[in-house]
Amino acid sequence: MELLEYQVKEWFGEMGIPVLPSQTIDHPTEIKRLKINYPIVLKSQIYQGGRAKAGGIRFVETTIDAIAAAQNIFNLPICGELPEVLLAETKYNIEKELYLAIVLDTAVCRPILLGCNEADIDWDEAGEKMQHVVVEEQFSPFYARRLALKMGLQGALMQSVSNVIEKMYELFIEKDLDLVEINPLGVNSSGQVMALNGNVSINQRAIRRHPEITAMARKFVSHKVSQQKNGKVGDWDAVEMRGRIGILGNGAGSVMTTLDLVVSSGGKPGLCLNLRHAFLTDTTPTTFNTRLQKALEILVADKSIQVILINFLGSIPQAAEVTEVIANFIQGQLNQFSSPESRSNGTKIRRTGNARPNLVIRLAGSDLDTAKKYLSDLKMQDNIHVLLVESLDEAVKQAVRFTKTSAKK
Repeated sequence: MELLEYQVKEWFGEMGIPVLPSQTIDHPTEIKRLKINYPIVLKSQIYQGGRAKAGGIRFVETTIDAIAAAQNIFNLPICGELPEVLLAETKYNIEKELYLAIVLDTAVCRPILLGCNEADIDWDEAGEKMQHVVVEEQFSPFYARRLALKMGLQGALMQSVSNVIEKMYELFIEKDLDLVEINPLGVNSSGQVMALNGNVSINQRAIRRHPEITAMARKFVSHKVSQQKNGKVGDWDAVEMRGRIGILGNGAGSVMTTLDLVVSSGGKPGLCLNLRHAFLTDTTPTTFNTRLQKALEILVADKSIQVILINFLGSIPQAAEVTEVIANFIQGQLNQFSSPESRSNGTKIRRTGNARPNLVIRLAGSDLDTAKKYLSDLKMQDNIHVLLVESLDEAVKQAVRFTKTSAKK
């Protein structure tokens, strides 16, 4: 998970990394209440790169120009994303730009300090220009000075950059980050350094350990959901496609394998949900069966889904209750579509294709024997097909057949 620039700079300021006086803007009219001095720079706050080339960064010298620029930036989509907030900063005159980063190298399982005397580096040539230091033991200022020296810095500038690197590492450890980056670190004519832009990447497995990051993650998820086709998906581990076969699995492997087989068999997958884990930012307790119940509700709410293909493999917590969840779902569908509210002028309201999605269920594993025995007794009821099969290939074949039959109808 990544943060917006203004959030990153708030962290930088808390750690003692030098940042410019700034203010966030939610609406162009707030420009009139700026507490920073002109000239300023206005920056679009989005999760995409390439803001400068797209026109999302503007330098202005007066309030009138700032209001006009803010209105323009707020209505400027960059990679399809509109900013909800702008960052206004004091303009900084730079003589030199540096690049600094700390990244977790999974190959050596150690943090690595990176530094370069160029900010806009061509990453195809980074190996020749980028300096690095592996933090092999407990971190000390020695590692920061070593990187500064390898970058060719001397005197007061070397000390200033070393101090910034130390603060970056402190932030890296404190917030459980995979990456902390300053690009660029500006140096003015007097040798003062300033973090002009920053980026962090948070380790998702560590989000729950930090309440303030959890709150940020919820906002990040809600922002992404607003751009999704199915808003009810929320923060689920999901793959969204535009087909007619919804897929439920109890692991990333089972979901992706099922998806690939559906495509290979000539079918079109729709929404695919992995029920094994709750989302990492979910602070409320969930069980496999509550996630299954919610997933079924999500899929049936998607009117393009004609078939729900369930593929559960191996061990499942509370496996005996899986049948109860599915049976309750089927009964709920029967009640909903047979109720007076589901009729208009004496005719049932029908979704695209079938009135209700068909269920194709494949369960594999001794924990699921009870569920298989119960579900095998369920027959086709009132235009709902509940099909239990042994092999995944057969399940996929039947799911694809249902969609093609619906298309013919």
